[in-house]
Amino acid sequence: MSVLTNILSGLPEEHRPRLLALAHEVSIPAGTRLFNEGQRADRFWVVRQGSVALDMHVPGRRAAVIETLGPGQLVGWSWLFEPHAWQLGATALRPVAAAEFDAVAVRELCHGDPELGAAVGLWVAQVLAHRLHAARIRLLDLYGPAGSGLPR
Repeated sequence: MSVLTNILSGLPEEHRPRLLALAHEVSIPAGTRLFNEGQRADRFWVVRQGSVALDMHVPGRRAAVIETLGPGQLVGWSWLFEPHAWQLGATALRPVAAAEFDAVAVRELCHGDPELGAAVGLWVAQVLAHRLHAARIRLLDLYGPAGSGLPR
């Protein structure tokens, strides 16, 4: 099973080909900034190879890396929710091979098929829940008093 098919396994099988038809392969060199907080979220990626660091702007400090994503992981969820602006930043740490999706096309597909839209929404919501948890733990590790994070 390919990395992309694996990550989409949470979607009903009949919807996967329609979503995959909107993907195209991209190569992203190491060090490339994919997006910054506040910019328009008009695409998203599923990593096949390489790694991407998600970071958060912290006033008066350097950006805090929240999570590092690798093969099989979704880069970007802000494209699904108004106002379609990135909530984090992202940089390729190592060269990335990924499937890139046009967010407008995916949203249109989801609006045209409520069952597919619900499945994509649930998929992205699960990723979002994980990212919020990771952000909380990382920020507590970086800036909270000793022992304020979750037990390890």
